[in-house]
Amino acid sequence: MQKLRRISKYLSLILRHKPEAINLKLDEKGWADIDEIILKTKKFSLNRKLIEKVVLEDNKQRYIISGDKIRANQGHSINVNLELKPETPPKVLYHGTATRFLDSIMKTGLKALNRQYVHLSKDLKTAKNVGSRHGKVVILNIDTVSMLKDGFKFYVSENGVWLTNYVSVKYITE
Repeated sequence: MQKLRRISKYLSLILRHKPEAINLKLDEKGWADIDEIILKTKKFSLNRKLIEKVVLEDNKQRYIISGDKIRANQGHSINVNLELKPETPPKVLYHGTATRFLDSIMKTGLKALNRQYVHLSKDLKTAKNVGSRHGKVVILNIDTVSMLKDGFKFYVSENGVWLTNYVSVKYITE
């Protein structure tokens, strides 16, 4: 189990943030060749079956495999085109964070920071899980109806994470 978690973190690093760490080439849509990853990885004894097991057992469904390629579903700090189409979100989405970030968020809104998009959850349980990774949890309610009226776009990743470019303070309530 620990080994799978370490491999998942490693895949996250090379597919979402630093493919150059192993001189990996992602295409413009974020896809990488599985055999290339296996060949260039010195850290683990990777094989296709092990990569498929990580993808299958990842509780957040961070990755997707298509044929001989793999990519991260979202969370990139590098520019990739995930070919997301605008979607109509539920009336309220949620953002789980730590209380220590609340003052800053309530001044500047939710920003993508080092990612391509702000990540939002469709349910409280998921938002709570996300926020709990950062400290004492606070759940923010996002008024998507007003955001849509004001021209904001929303996307949903393959694994159900809602994405948008920015959430202004005026759409956020605790």
